[in-house]
Amino acid sequence: MKILVTANLVPFIHGGATYHIDGVVSALRRAGHEVELLKLPFRFSPEADIVRAMAHASSLDLVQPNGVSIDRVISLQFPGYGAAHPDHRAWVMHQHRAAYELYDPQRSTAEFDALRKQIIAFDNAALTRAQAVFANSRRVAQRLQQFNGIDARPLYHPPAHTEHFRCDDALPYVFFPSRLETLKRQHLVIEAARHMRSSLKIVLAGDGGQRQAYAALIERLGVGDRVALIGHITEEEKRAFYARARAVVFPAFDEDYGYITLEAMLSSKPILTCVDAGGPLEFVRHGDNGWIEAPDAEAIAARLDWIAAHPEETADAGARAREAWHAADISWERVVQTLAAA
Repeated sequence: MKILVTANLVPFIHGGATYHIDGVVSALRRAGHEVELLKLPFRFSPEADIVRAMAHASSLDLVQPNGVSIDRVISLQFPGYGAAHPDHRAWVMHQHRAAYELYDPQRSTAEFDALRKQIIAFDNAALTRAQAVFANSRRVAQRLQQFNGIDARPLYHPPAHTEHFRCDDALPYVFFPSRLETLKRQHLVIEAARHMRSSLKIVLAGDGGQRQAYAALIERLGVGDRVALIGHITEEEKRAFYARARAVVFPAFDEDYGYITLEAMLSSKPILTCVDAGGPLEFVRHGDNGWIEAPDAEAIAARLDWIAAHPEETADAGARAREAWHAADISWERVVQTLAAA
């Protein structure tokens, strides 16, 4: 089958979406399909650029570009799922979040309110035209139903390099690898360090727009001896930090899916997350393979102190996290079977 996958091109911004896009293209090719990836340029601002991006996507007729017949289109991101094709499958990573779950009418503008209406109308039209709609997670499917009245089937996929994750003897630190952004809420963990009584260390890996703010927060709270902000690390280094961690911390707000949860499970590490974390809650069971706490610095600090005081119980929770990964049966083969089905 000739399959065209559509996604976004956002220069110099890389993250989980990149792994998702590359992963599905590679998996479809391994299954014997002819696959091309069409990346549409996308900018989050100014707002007029988003309007132009929607118009451009809607203008694309992908039935027979340049005389080559395309059997199926699989779209992963807004606004690419607006392109026209009679056999169009949308596998939604997330929508334009600022128009949906992150929308705040108290802080919005008239211009953005008008854009939001256009985005919702665009999504409603595009996704109801699709022959099938899948979601990156149950949380993303819930949003599609809540905001658009669209039924979507959750379709999970594995993180990259699953076979390379391992578990080594734990050292007294917890690990939190992620972009340094407000929604990931590294600030909660930094603030928690101020309330901790144990000597457990916190390792924050990654880079992003909040790097300087978090460095300043660490200095202002005087927790530099407890919190290490180590910046960008390689994939191999990331797996080594996972392997030696006592546990993994991931308190992000309303995450779409969350590779960090799955990577922790693959590394036999329990996950500390929050009640409003979104995607991670589909995998973490409180008191079993991890912990679900309030998004509160003192609550997180108390749990981190518990982890420090209970190394054996924490290791047992990590073993159950690995068992939960196997029980979930998440694979690219299953993804391809679903997306390429008749």
